[in-house]
Amino acid sequence: MVDDQKVNQIDHSVKDDRARPGYELPLLLFAGFRTLIDEVHAELSRQGHPDARPAHGFALQAIGPDGSAASDIARRLGISKQAAGKTVDRLVALGYAERADDPADARRRLVRLTGRGRDFLARSAASFDRLRAEWAAALGEERLRAIEDDLHAVAAPGAFRLDAAGWIGGMG
Repeated sequence: MVDDQKVNQIDHSVKDDRARPGYELPLLLFAGFRTLIDEVHAELSRQGHPDARPAHGFALQAIGPDGSAASDIARRLGISKQAAGKTVDRLVALGYAERADDPADARRRLVRLTGRGRDFLARSAASFDRLRAEWAAALGEERLRAIEDDLHAVAAPGAFRLDAAGWIGGMG
């Protein structure tokens, strides 16, 4: 809670059947997202990835299994080429990515995942699977599946893209 007036905040003390304010829905969805992401990163830290940040996961996904040019990474993330360059620099420094010559075009450099980057992605996927199982145990598999189905029904086609970090931050 930021202040005692709870302006545009979730009030967990309200449990009655009165109409809920419209701003609570995106806050609850974001709170669920944040809960999952924070737990995955706490687990990644315990498993040997203490410097990994949520933005790194988006960037590693943008690199893809075959590698990508920095300009393609920027486009996929919805950020500037300069911001993508800084992100790639950080991923290289952490050992998650490497720069290499493009075998198809000697003028281009590719950014590729390293074994450590692939390990990060595999461990995060396993963590998400574990957390989904925990949510299913807490809510019931049918209820969780219904929530997922309902979100599929109302989410705009293509609404989730890797540029979510840039969209949230107003970059790109």
